[in-house]
Amino acid sequence: MLDFCSALYLGMRHPSCQLAPWRALTLGQPAALRELAAASIVAARLARLQGRQAACLLPSTLHLYWDLFGMFASEPLAVLVDGASYPIARWGAERAQALGLPLRRFACGDVPALRALVCGWRGRGRRPLILADGVVPGRERQPPLAAYAALAQRHGGYLLLDDTQALGVLGPDGGGAARRHGLQGERVVIAASLAKGFGVPLAVLAGGTALIGRFMARSQTRVHASPPSAAVLAASGRALDINARDGALLRARLAANLAQWRAGMAGAGIACRGGAFPVQHLPGRAHWHAALQAAGVRALAQQGGLTFLLRADHAPAQLARAIGLLDYFARSHDERVI
Repeated sequence: MLDFCSALYLGMRHPSCQLAPWRALTLGQPAALRELAAASIVAARLARLQGRQAACLLPSTLHLYWDLFGMFASEPLAVLVDGASYPIARWGAERAQALGLPLRRFACGDVPALRALVCGWRGRGRRPLILADGVVPGRERQPPLAAYAALAQRHGGYLLLDDTQALGVLGPDGGGAARRHGLQGERVVIAASLAKGFGVPLAVLAGGTALIGRFMARSQTRVHASPPSAAVLAASGRALDINARDGALLRARLAANLAQWRAGMAGAGIACRGGAFPVQHLPGRAHWHAALQAAGVRALAQQGGLTFLLRADHAPAQLARAIGLLDYFARSHDERVI
């Protein structure tokens, strides 16, 4: 079965036989009391990769957002949520709302609407906490992050990026959306999982030294939940080693696969959304799902269409096979759009 449902964009997998050994999977202690030595090493490497001063590791982004929005609830902020933000980040924002912060949503990319919200809440004594994804998969146009960051900076607030999709895939050295867009300063805070680009179920919060220090001191997860295991830390270290050695090559392969896919869809007359990101959506083609599955190709049926997740380890012949099937379906059902 040819699989286009996996978000391991760089094709990274971490079999146990290729990981550094560990003497204990966990210490039986919360991170607030004691961490495995590898945790601080991985955190420092991730902070450098993302262009931030410091970073902290969490078991998942759900833990991360629970703690982070709980901390932000003590500040005079207004939570302003880009409408395309990922659900788990929005769940964290809703915790801040439950703790008393106002929350408003605006359409993805609508800078005038966001500016009006920021100015309105500044008039009430609240600074903006702008939540947005570094990349919104399946869209041709992406959030104008530089404009968001400028508004946050100008009004003494924060831009909080959910960079799970971009980390490892975009930006210099795979450093993510903030580095890709040149976003600097302590007002840009980055939350991300390594589960996609780097293939590791680990969350990282990266930002200024003072903010990360305050987060670590106030984090409830670091007191009440198990920290990342030795296995996860070993896989994270391996992923960062692979990225340092082969990341440019893997991203080049991914870009070549994306170019082949986009050219194939154009040649077949099939509308395709997703721009220069490996999540490619074919609107209105959900009725092809069963036939593709029967032909040995797995894709995601969602939003009234089919979504294909491209990876660096897809061979050109595999892409050609999928493109050929889609071209056949379009011709046999007279569904070309070009």
